[in-house]
Amino acid sequence: MNSLKKLIVSLGLLWVLCAIPGMAQINNSVKFDAPSAFYADNAKMPAGSYTVSQPDVDSDLLLIEDADGSHSAFVEYEIHTSDTPHAHGDVTFSKYGNVDFLSAIWVQGRNSEMQILPSKLEQNAAKAATAEKHWLSARNVGQP
Repeated sequence: MNSLKKLIVSLGLLWVLCAIPGMAQINNSVKFDAPSAFYADNAKMPAGSYTVSQPDVDSDLLLIEDADGSHSAFVEYEIHTSDTPHAHGDVTFSKYGNVDFLSAIWVQGRNSEMQILPSKLEQNAAKAATAEKHWLSARNVGQP
């Protein structure tokens, strides 16, 4: 009987550990419209419609891709949680001078923000100027 309890507790812990990465996943994708060019990691992306997806749910990489697939970049991210779910989806940019860098993504209904890790290019821009944050609306796509 004692070993049955240990098995149940072990399986419960395993289930919880497997569920934690799923809290940050993007269900299918998030879309946004960028009115001007921006950097995603070290890739310069032109103005246009973009989709953010997570091709591999076991990694901390997001794929940023324009509507026709001609511009794309993978970016690394970290999860930052809040106490309440975000009421709407949005994409945050850090602007240094006249250059925008993708810096975070909020998925509607989630209480976690995916903060994009700054590239070397952005780190150098941050040494020369202070970031001004601005947001664009994003919409969840393909959720059940």
